[in-house]
Amino acid sequence: MLFKKINKLEDLKCTPSDKEMKLKVYCDRMSQPSRAILIFCKINGINFEEVTINILKNEQHTPEYKAINPMSQVPAIVDGGFTLFESHAILIYLSCAYPRVASHWYPSNLFERAKVHSVLDCHHSNLRRGSVGVIINTVLGPLNGLPSSPQAAEEAEKILAKSLSILEDFWLKDGPFLVGRSQPSIADLNLVCEIMELELLSEKDRYRILSPYKNVLKWVENTKSATAPHFDEVHGVLFNAKKGIQEQFVTKSGKAN
Repeated sequence: MLFKKINKLEDLKCTPSDKEMKLKVYCDRMSQPSRAILIFCKINGINFEEVTINILKNEQHTPEYKAINPMSQVPAIVDGGFTLFESHAILIYLSCAYPRVASHWYPSNLFERAKVHSVLDCHHSNLRRGSVGVIINTVLGPLNGLPSSPQAAEEAEKILAKSLSILEDFWLKDGPFLVGRSQPSIADLNLVCEIMELELLSEKDRYRILSPYKNVLKWVENTKSATAPHFDEVHGVLFNAKKGIQEQFVTKSGKAN
C-alpha cells in the first residue's frame, strides 16, 4: 500500500538534522516573532548566527533579503540549503530538526500538540492583531507624525481585551502554562513575547490593560523564569526603546506646554 492510516503522531516523526550546520536567523529584536525565535535558540543550545535586518531602515525590502523572504518580513531562517519564514513554522521546524530541543516545547502527544497548534492559530488574528493595533495607534503612529485614530485604537484595545480574557479564563485555567501544561511550549513563548510589546505603552495604560488579568501576569512571569537569563537579554532592545519613547513623549509634552 502507498498509504497507511496514522493512528499516533509518533508514527510521523520529524527527521532530525544529521549534523547541526550553522543556522542563520534573520531578525530584528524589536520584532516580537524575532525575539521568540532568538530566545528559543538560546534556551535550547542551538548553534546559530544572528543576522540583523533593521526594519526601521527598510532592510527587509532589499533584493538580497527578499530572496530569502519575499514577504519582506522578519524573522526568517536559512539552515544549510533550507530557507523558511513565518515564526510559527520556524519554531515547529527547529523543535523537530534539532535533537537537543526539550520535548515540552513541541509535545509528541497528538492531543497536546493539537492544542498547541490551536493556540498558535488563534495568535495572529487575535492577540497579535490587538497588541499591534494598540501600539501603532497609541505609540508608534503619533511618534512618527502620523494622524492619530482614537477609533482604531479603541477597536484594537477591544480585540486585545477579548484575547486577554480568553487567555485568562480558558487557556490558562488548568495550569501555569497554556493548555494546562506544566512546562512552556512554543505557544507560550510566542504569545508572551507578543504581550511584551505592551512595554512600549505608558505605565498607566499598560497597568490599565493588563492588571485585571492575574493569571496572564503570573504566566508571563513563569515564562520569563523558564527562559532566564535569555528572555531579558533578548528583550533589552525593547526595554531601551521604551526609555527612548518615554523621553520623546516628555519632550513633545513640554513643547506643547
